[in-house]
Amino acid sequence: MKIKNPVVWFEIYVDDLERAKKFYQKVLNIQLSELPMPEVPDGDDDMKMLAFPMEMEGEGAAGALVKTKGIKAGGNSTLIYFGSEDCSIEESRIANAGGKVVQSKQSLGEYGFMVLANDTEGNAFGIHSQS
Repeated sequence: MKIKNPVVWFEIYVDDLERAKKFYQKVLNIQLSELPMPEVPDGDDDMKMLAFPMEMEGEGAAGALVKTKGIKAGGNSTLIYFGSEDCSIEESRIANAGGKVVQSKQSLGEYGFMVLANDTEGNAFGIHSQS
Protein backbone atom coordinates (compact mmCIF):
# COMPACT_ATOMS: atom_id res chain seq x y z
CA MET A 1 0.00 0.00 0.00
CA LYS A 2 1.46 3.33 -1.05
CA ILE A 3 0.32 6.20 1.18
CA LYS A 4 0.93 9.69 -0.21
CA ASN A 5 0.05 11.41 3.07
CA PRO A 6 0.86 9.18 6.06
CA VAL A 7 -1.03 11.39 8.54
CA VAL A 8 -4.70 10.35 8.54
CA TRP A 9 -6.11 11.71 11.80
CA PHE A 10 -5.30 14.26 14.51
CA GLU A 11 -6.77 15.21 17.86
CA ILE A 12 -6.38 18.54 19.59
CA TYR A 13 -7.08 18.14 23.29
CA VAL A 14 -8.92 21.05 24.92
CA ASP A 15 -10.12 22.04 28.39
CA ASP A 16 -13.11 24.10 27.20
CA LEU A 17 -14.72 22.49 24.16
CA GLU A 18 -17.11 25.35 23.38
CA ARG A 19 -14.37 27.98 23.61
CA ALA A 20 -12.09 25.92 21.33
CA LYS A 21 -14.95 25.32 18.89
CA LYS A 22 -15.58 29.04 18.57
CA PHE A 23 -11.87 29.74 18.12
CA TYR A 24 -11.26 27.19 15.32
CA GLN A 25 -14.53 27.99 13.55
CA LYS A 26 -13.64 31.67 13.55
CA VAL A 27 -9.98 31.35 12.64
CA LEU A 28 -10.47 28.70 9.93
CA ASN A 29 -13.92 29.84 8.75
CA ILE A 30 -15.32 26.31 9.10
CA GLN A 31 -18.05 24.52 11.01
CA LEU A 32 -17.17 21.76 13.46
CA SER A 33 -19.68 18.98 13.97
CA GLU A 34 -20.30 16.63 16.89
CA LEU A 35 -18.66 13.27 16.35
CA PRO A 36 -20.66 10.42 17.88
CA MET A 37 -18.56 8.32 20.21
CA PRO A 38 -18.47 4.55 19.63
CA GLU A 39 -19.18 2.28 22.58
CA VAL A 40 -15.89 1.43 24.29
CA PRO A 41 -15.34 -1.27 26.93
CA ASP A 42 -13.96 1.08 29.59
CA GLY A 43 -17.05 3.31 29.28
CA ASP A 44 -15.30 6.70 29.04
CA ASP A 45 -18.55 8.68 28.90
CA ASP A 46 -16.69 11.94 29.52
CA MET A 47 -15.08 12.09 26.07
CA LYS A 48 -16.59 14.62 23.66
CA MET A 49 -15.38 15.26 20.12
CA LEU A 50 -16.06 17.96 17.54
CA ALA A 51 -14.88 17.02 14.05
CA PHE A 52 -13.24 19.30 11.54
CA PRO A 53 -14.75 19.02 8.03
CA MET A 54 -13.45 15.82 6.44
CA GLU A 55 -13.62 13.39 3.59
CA MET A 56 -12.72 9.80 4.34
CA GLU A 57 -11.24 9.29 0.86
CA GLY A 58 -8.44 11.35 -0.65
CA GLU A 59 -5.34 13.07 0.60
CA GLY A 60 -5.11 15.16 3.72
CA ALA A 61 -5.75 14.51 7.36
CA ALA A 62 -9.04 14.70 9.22
CA GLY A 63 -9.32 15.41 12.90
CA ALA A 64 -11.23 16.65 15.91
CA LEU A 65 -11.16 18.74 19.04
CA VAL A 66 -11.33 16.39 22.04
CA LYS A 67 -12.31 16.97 25.66
CA THR A 68 -11.68 14.03 27.96
CA LYS A 69 -10.65 13.40 31.53
CA GLY A 70 -6.98 12.78 32.12
CA ILE A 71 -5.57 14.81 29.23
CA LYS A 72 -5.07 18.55 29.70
CA ALA A 73 -4.79 21.06 26.88
CA GLY A 74 -1.36 22.46 26.04
CA GLY A 75 1.99 20.69 26.01
CA ASN A 76 1.67 17.43 24.11
CA SER A 77 -2.05 17.85 23.48
CA THR A 78 -2.13 17.18 19.74
CA LEU A 79 -2.17 13.52 18.74
CA ILE A 80 -1.31 12.53 15.18
CA TYR A 81 -2.49 9.21 13.76
CA PHE A 82 -0.58 7.54 10.95
CA GLY A 83 -2.41 5.39 8.40
CA SER A 84 -1.85 1.65 8.10
CA GLU A 85 -3.34 -1.40 6.43
CA ASP A 86 -3.36 -3.21 9.81
CA CYS A 87 -2.19 -1.22 12.83
CA SER A 88 -1.12 -4.41 14.66
CA ILE A 89 1.82 -4.62 12.21
CA GLU A 90 3.25 -1.28 13.31
CA GLU A 91 2.32 -2.07 16.93
CA SER A 92 4.60 -5.10 16.78
CA ARG A 93 7.55 -2.85 15.80
CA ILE A 94 7.17 -0.14 18.47
CA ALA A 95 9.05 -1.73 21.40
CA ASN A 96 11.97 -2.88 19.23
CA ALA A 97 12.32 0.66 17.91
CA GLY A 98 12.58 2.03 21.47
CA GLY A 99 8.98 3.18 21.93
CA LYS A 100 6.16 2.01 24.18
CA VAL A 101 2.68 0.75 23.32
CA VAL A 102 0.18 2.65 25.47
CA GLN A 103 -3.02 1.10 24.05
CA SER A 104 -2.91 -2.11 22.01
CA LYS A 105 -5.03 -2.45 18.91
CA GLN A 106 -8.66 -1.73 19.76
CA SER A 107 -11.82 -1.50 17.72
CA LEU A 108 -13.43 1.83 16.93
CA GLY A 109 -16.51 0.12 15.52
CA GLU A 110 -17.33 1.35 12.02
CA TYR A 111 -14.34 3.73 12.22
CA GLY A 112 -11.74 0.92 12.14
CA PHE A 113 -8.98 0.21 14.66
CA MET A 114 -6.31 2.14 16.53
CA VAL A 115 -3.10 1.77 18.52
CA LEU A 116 -1.70 4.46 20.83
CA ALA A 117 2.03 4.66 21.56
CA ASN A 118 4.87 6.84 22.78
CA ASP A 119 7.95 7.42 20.65
CA THR A 120 11.52 7.45 21.95
CA GLU A 121 11.13 11.10 23.00
CA GLY A 122 7.92 10.49 24.95
CA ASN A 123 5.64 11.98 22.29
CA ALA A 124 2.27 10.28 21.93
CA PHE A 125 1.01 9.19 18.50
CA GLY A 126 -1.56 6.84 17.06
CA ILE A 127 -1.82 4.35 14.21
CA HIS A 128 -5.16 3.81 12.46
CA SER A 129 -6.38 1.11 10.12
CA GLN A 130 -9.73 -0.03 8.77
CA SER A 131 -8.90 -3.66 9.58
